[in-house]
Amino acid sequence: MPPRPRGAEIMELATARLRLDALREGDAEALFRYRADPEVCRYQGWRPAVLADVERFIRDQSVMAAPSQGQWLQRAIRHRDDGALIGDLGFCLADAQAEFGITLAPAAQGNGYAREALHALFGWLFGELGIHRVHASVDPRNAPSMALLQAIGMRKEAHFRESLRFHGTWVDDVVFGLLASEWSGIAG
Repeated sequence: MPPRPRGAEIMELATARLRLDALREGDAEALFRYRADPEVCRYQGWRPAVLADVERFIRDQSVMAAPSQGQWLQRAIRHRDDGALIGDLGFCLADAQAEFGITLAPAAQGNGYAREALHALFGWLFGELGIHRVHASVDPRNAPSMALLQAIGMRKEAHFRESLRFHGTWVDDVVFGLLASEWSGIAG
């Protein structure tokens, strides 16, 4: 098993309005509600069919307090004041790089929460873990996600035409990336 990156003991972060921490059993219904929403899961690789899918997912994630190379670690995005689940984000480490994804419940969208959560995640990945590069893969029809990634300083690195078979259809894939050296200028 490869060694853990430095600073990878646990992943719990807080911002002015949010907490990013482990998913809990009590989150299952809220997670299912927004992850199974047709508008939310339209561009998602994982769409739970039944509540039991989410309960199993949370159980599987509960054994992972820290990131491991090649495994996705999913974290809750919560309101800092009341702990209500408003979304989730995940990332996967590989060779000093991290791929990430983020999902927000419809009621939480448009409030700057995704930007705030990603800002905290990037600060932790680049700072605590010493990651060299983060990247995300987006369906270009997902205009809000494309705008979010550009707004946080990521650059479009590639646009692959009909390169993914997704929910039974060939779709384009746009890759955005950001280097640690670029992040220091953005976050500075």
